[in-house]
Amino acid sequence: ACFRLLCSLLIPALFLSGILCICLVVLLWGLRLWIQHRKNQWSSAGRDGKRPLLVAFFHPYCNAGGGGERVLWCAIRTVQKKYKNVTCVVYTGDRDATEEEIVEGAFRRFNIKLIHPVKFVFLEKRYLVEASLYPHFTLLGQSLGSVFLGWEALVKCVPDIYIDSMGYAFTLPLFKYLGGCRIGCYVHYPTISTDMLSVVRNQDTRFNNAAFITNSPFFSKFKLIYYYFFAFMYGLVGSCSDVIMVNSSWTLNHILSLWRAGACTSVVYPPCDVQTFLDIPLEVEKSTSEYSIVSVSQFRPEKDHPLQIRAFAKLLKEKRVGHQPILKLILIGGCRNQQDEERVNNLKRLCEELGVGNDVAFRINIPFEELKRHLAEATIGLHTMWNEHFGIGVVECMAAGTVILAHNSGGPKLDIVVPYEGCITGFLAEDEDSYAETMAYILSLSPEKRLEIRENARRSVHRFSDQHFEDTFLLSVEPLFK
Repeated sequence: ACFRLLCSLLIPALFLSGILCICLVVLLWGLRLWIQHRKNQWSSAGRDGKRPLLVAFFHPYCNAGGGGERVLWCAIRTVQKKYKNVTCVVYTGDRDATEEEIVEGAFRRFNIKLIHPVKFVFLEKRYLVEASLYPHFTLLGQSLGSVFLGWEALVKCVPDIYIDSMGYAFTLPLFKYLGGCRIGCYVHYPTISTDMLSVVRNQDTRFNNAAFITNSPFFSKFKLIYYYFFAFMYGLVGSCSDVIMVNSSWTLNHILSLWRAGACTSVVYPPCDVQTFLDIPLEVEKSTSEYSIVSVSQFRPEKDHPLQIRAFAKLLKEKRVGHQPILKLILIGGCRNQQDEERVNNLKRLCEELGVGNDVAFRINIPFEELKRHLAEATIGLHTMWNEHFGIGVVECMAAGTVILAHNSGGPKLDIVVPYEGCITGFLAEDEDSYAETMAYILSLSPEKRLEIRENARRSVHRFSDQHFEDTFLLSVEPLFK
């Protein structure tokens, strides 16, 4: 009786599942045909009778003015230089700016002048990828939100080549299988990394792993399962790419282990504006009575400014005996919102608690010329972020002629602060003690020795120039244009 009941339930269930699967396949096939029909509506044939190739870049925050945006505009200019019958399109959610204002902003911020006009597709649902919309399960929420945003983009414009230049990997299958596009992506950092999995597995408290989770075996296990599930899905969608570009060796290692698409993955270093900083003259320091230590990074939790302040306080405490030069720590960075401003206030309170309030200066949202002046006068450039995926600020400090002291992890360790032609280019540290000790060591060197290190560092950063980016980018995307 039980067997008959089971059969009577199972057979209709299997039949219904089969019908639903067929309906889903038919629906997806119908959507693909409808999208392909729309493809020809966006661009007409040129004088030679050929329709220009539509190359679309998915960059919802293209007007933000950060390192990721510099990559975007350099990539578009590079494509326009190389390929003639091409129209570049940018999917953006910056509806508060006009097309002219966005292009003008790229020129003003990055000195990048495009060769041909760019078409913009303005998206209305960018709020779906805002982290603030998902206080819990943020990774999953933003990724699902990006699928809806990607659908809006695809419906509004169907390109021939689709390049995700901002890290929204969950949009890739949409454009590949429904849009019939050739797929490329530039990964600044993996949405999830094996490091994030190890942080949760080891129950470490960090800015993205709250104490109440680390203190609970149940919550830690649950979060680990969630992360493993997400990592599996992330690997699945990422492997849809025909061309994968990553910004550093650190990112490469994570993407290779998650996406498993080594044959089409290559490192393309981001274009850093090194030329601007190379204008600063290098010479032996004249004054040995006052030294400034400069940090350049946004006031975000992962940048770990408290570590800089604690290490600096330790340096002052251990060195305040006998004749001692005046030391100044200058924290330069951008504040994006009220949370960042509150973070700065907390850092100022920490300075007071450690007794270094008069020795630490904060410079918020300063003009570029003032940033250059601080870097030109600085002896040490400081960086403390753990597993920084690349580190444009580190490159800029080295180009400007400071002696860099960066975190012994991520991009700085693997790609930037590495020996160049057998010569030292800077220093790495990991914790409060090693940062304080290394700063003391750098200050104890003769001005001539420091100059030698600064010159080596400056010579090494040509690997991160606009020209090097253009060459490696074109080499990587070539299969998309065949």
